[in-house]
Amino acid sequence: MSQPTAKTWDEFMEGVWRQNPVFVMVLGMCPALAVTVSAINALSMGVATTFVLICSCALVSMTRRFTPKEVRIAVYIVIIATFVTAVDYAIQAISLALYDALGAFIQLIVVNCIILGRAEAHAAKNPPLPAMINAAGMGLGFTIGLFALGSVREIFGAGALFGVPLFGEGFQPWVVMVLPPGGFFVLGCWLLLFAAIERRKQRKLVEVTENV
Repeated sequence: MSQPTAKTWDEFMEGVWRQNPVFVMVLGMCPALAVTVSAINALSMGVATTFVLICSCALVSMTRRFTPKEVRIAVYIVIIATFVTAVDYAIQAISLALYDALGAFIQLIVVNCIILGRAEAHAAKNPPLPAMINAAGMGLGFTIGLFALGSVREIFGAGALFGVPLFGEGFQPWVVMVLPPGGFFVLGCWLLLFAAIERRKQRKLVEVTENV
């Protein structure tokens, strides 16, 4: 793999795994816990956030040389709000039921710290293409995190996935999974898994270093 390709891949994978917004940086917890009662809600919020993230980072990067530092945050919010409005109307046009399920969390994408953080920390300092690649990785990582939460909660809370029943009539849904405590419980389990994977990786690295 050539150096430019490796760098591009590294930019993309940063948000997907190493700096996953949900399981590593623990960002965007409001939508992560509120809308993940089903897999379809989780995917829809993830895709909407990813679209806003990529488009806003691209525009922030393109205007970075012309934006005064004193008003950059206000400019970022205006840019993000423009794309959030487009997503808001698009979801209304596609499915009113989905729009009602996601509720105010669509509009709250404007103040999602993942998007503002990428705009300030990366897009404002890099050309459009690297900014979009990094944003795409971060958006995919956020979507994976939401889907991991939503799928587990729907499977145990409703005995289904994407509305398709998985168990027989004798299955008793775990009602707690569709309630706020269920969201915290599932998130805690996923965080524990990621922490265990990271510890194992660090342990192997120490063993390799000692053997050398």
